[in-house]
Formats: sequence, structure tokens, C-alpha cells
Amino acid sequence: MINSDTYSVEVKPGEDLLKIGEVAEFYNISVKAVRIYEKKGIIEPSYVDPDTGYRYYSADKLQQLGALLELKALGFSLNEIKDILAGDCSAEELYLAMQRKKENWENLIASAQNKMDAIESISERIANSSGAEKIQELTDDERAWLLVKLVCVENIQVQSVINEAIWL
Repeated sequence: MINSDTYSVEVKPGEDLLKIGEVAEFYNISVKAVRIYEKKGIIEPSYVDPDTGYRYYSADKLQQLGALLELKALGFSLNEIKDILAGDCSAEELYLAMQRKKENWENLIASAQNKMDAIESISERIANSSGAEKIQELTDDERAWLLVKLVCVENIQVQSVINEAIWL
């Protein structure tokens, strides 16, 4: 039985426990990370040796840590993970949280796609520009204007803003 105040446990005969370093190595994370998860109350060792302070983890704790790492990889915060693993949310709340994470990832994908499209557009302008070949030979002002024309996706808007600034 685990006593969460002192992390003591009755170890069953034959029960295999892993040291914190072995757990960290198994999941390819740092011992410090495991200790942070413990400090935040997300995962507790199955047993702490009172003489050495060594932390030991059982198979069920490894499953909890695996779930924690998977949820973390999906973008959940440690506080959200703590609530999920503690059972502090209903199935409906968990479902809605998953849908929000999915929406967040879809927004990130859309943002990345917009950036890739902009890079493609800029690359095409560079490939089709005769001025880009001699960019190192240009004066600073000429280079700045060329870069505005080549790099700025909204170059018409940028040019009008620059023209306004010049004439002010």
C-alpha cells in the first residue's frame, strides 16, 4: 500500500522495481525530468529507500509515466496531464481537451503551410530575378530595395508604406 505522505510501500515478494535512473534511461529522459514530474505530484515512486533515498518504480508507475510522456508530446501542459492522470476530468472533458489539442495542431499546420507557400513564392521571385545574381555588388540602398521586391510577400503594401515614409 502506498502512503503518499512518505512514499512508503509494502513491496510484494518478487515485485520488480526499477531505480529512477533505469526508468529515465528506459524512456530516454533525464532523471531531473522524472523528479520534476514527482515534485508536481504527477507520478510518485512506488518505494523510496529510507536509508539511501533511492526512488524505485513499479510497472504501473512506468505505465503512468508512459501516458504522461505521450500526453506531453501531444501538447498538454503538466497541469493538464496531472488532472488527466488523476482522473479529475470526465470522459467528455477529456474528449473536449483532445479536440482542442487537435484544433491547435491544425492551426499550427495551417500556419506552417502559409510559411511554406511564402517561401515558395519568394524562391520563385529570386530564381526569376536578374538583380538577385549580382546582389553582392549592389549598394546598401539598392540591395534593400531588391530584397523588398524579392522577399516581401505583400511587396505592394510594403512599397506604398516605404514611399509614404520617404515623402514625409
